[in-house]
Amino acid sequence: MANKKVVFVAFAIEDERQRDFLKGQSLNISSPFEYIDMSVKEAYDSNWKDRVRTRIRRSDGVIVLVSKNSLTSSGQTWEIACAREEKKKILGIWAYKDDRTNLVGVNTVVWTWSTIEKFIDSL
Repeated sequence: MANKKVVFVAFAIEDERQRDFLKGQSLNISSPFEYIDMSVKEAYDSNWKDRVRTRIRRSDGVIVLVSKNSLTSSGQTWEIACAREEKKKILGIWAYKDDRTNLVGVNTVVWTWSTIEKFIDSL
């Protein structure tokens, strides 16, 4: 893989630990992607959506960590809608082995590094 791809990760704040696992993989020297962290520790401010949209525009694709928490995460829901508006390729991966939550319009698959790598190679 010659060029690293920039990937935006959309996740519910309750799934931050799973996001950290994905981030750990991106720090691997041979990882084919860079990671953009837009997690929000403080309440959303008025510039939050503008900053997220800018980062999604700069990214090559979006990985959505899908869990039952996704169903009530307004921030993640907005990020997915923004990625669609910006015509970014989206990969949904289930954040947990025992949680197969379905998000309408997000094609979600089992989390494997080969699946993620194939997605990134397709960007």
